Amino acid sequence: MSGQERQDTLLELLNSTPVINGVVQDQLADPKAARSWQQTHGGTGTPAELRHLMQARTALQGVIRGSRPATSLAPLLKDVTSRPYLSPTGVSWELDAPAERRMAIEAVMAWSAVQQTAPGRLRPCANEECRLFLIDRSKTNKARWCSMAVCGNRMKARRHYQRTRETTGE
Repeated sequence: MSGQERQDTLLELLNSTPVINGVVQDQLADPKAARSWQQTHGGTGTPAELRHLMQARTALQGVIRGSRPATSLAPLLKDVTSRPYLSPTGVSWELDAPAERRMAIEAVMAWSAVQQTAPGRLRPCANEECRLFLIDRSKTNKARWCSMAVCGNRMKARRHYQRTRETTGE
């Protein structure tokens, strides 16, 4: 899996608790949907794997939002090791972890890679009513919303409405 694919999977995991019609939804709460999501993203689909994945999601969301320290991710990495693998193209590192924890660990590793290669670009949407995250891949690093079409338009319309109310004295 490429770095881009790992980032995309991480973002999908983080964004699996959207707000729909004002209510937080958990797209992994349904066992059948969760199993499908896990298998689509390289997992086994077991309940134990899902439990660890949901723990990682909650911890990562808190870290990215700034409500939890990065050290809160440490229990997810307990007893995980990496082994070198030598090939004609060089050395790569293989993760040595229990199968049921692999997806959760890979999510933490993907977060770490984004932090190292693109610091500050993984962040929550600037719309306080939205629970989604974005990875800003723009040159200027000024993206604020998970979606310009949804949250961006809402926030701009809200600001416009407030300005016109202030101007008209309503």
